[in-house]
Amino acid sequence: MTDPGPCATPEVDRTRALNDALRTSLSGGSVMLTRAVAALGAEAQCEILEAVKCYDGFDAANDPYGEHDFGAVEIKGTRFFFKIDYYDRDYALASTDPADENVTCRVMTIMLAEDY
Repeated sequence: MTDPGPCATPEVDRTRALNDALRTSLSGGSVMLTRAVAALGAEAQCEILEAVKCYDGFDAANDPYGEHDFGAVEIKGTRFFFKIDYYDRDYALASTDPADENVTCRVMTIMLAEDY
């Protein structure tokens, strides 16, 4: 169930929409796998990516700012996290406005839970 959380503003709504677009379509940003996830092989990576794309377990407890920028999925008893970070166009600093796709580069990292 999706809960926009207590911080709903137009900026948060836009940030959430951009994050959801990256997570569900794997476009609108970069997707990175940690070394441990990459070592699992293509078949496992496809399963993990599909689980992340389908994830809809956001609620006030795990998404307090309503941005849909972090979540966890479990596949065959192994827990994986995904995390979306916001960078400036040069990937040098944090974005000044994650709601503005013209100044923000999104990077979603998928990792084993123990990598976090």
